[in-house]
Amino acid sequence: QVQLVESGGGLVQAGDSLRLSCAASGRTFGTYAMAWFRQAPGKEREFAAAISQSGGNSAYADSVKGRFTISRDSAKNTVYLQMNSLKPEDTAVYYCAANRALGYVVYTTLGQYNYWGQGTQVTVSS
Repeated sequence: QVQLVESGGGLVQAGDSLRLSCAASGRTFGTYAMAWFRQAPGKEREFAAAISQSGGNSAYADSVKGRFTISRDSAKNTVYLQMNSLKPEDTAVYYCAANRALGYVVYTTLGQYNYWGQGTQVTVSS
């Protein structure tokens, strides 16, 4: 089992950058594929970005492709989401997710993740 704690959210202006962090507990972080999802007010939780256990494969939602970058640091048991050129429509609670998977597998749907963090709020003003 793994526990996930997100941080790094905040209030920024359109065009600014933020880096979210997700710290994972336990010694098995290296066996998990990871992802970021987000949920805007009144909307369903949606996929944003995912990275494989190996770190060698990633996937992005079309809405964030070219602006967001997901990465992981196994030495720190942490996954990051670098968000550049933020837009008001990026405003949401951002959730970190994990599931056991080896190699280059990436998951992009909610139901494929077993572990979730509590979320961190990102607000982008226009």
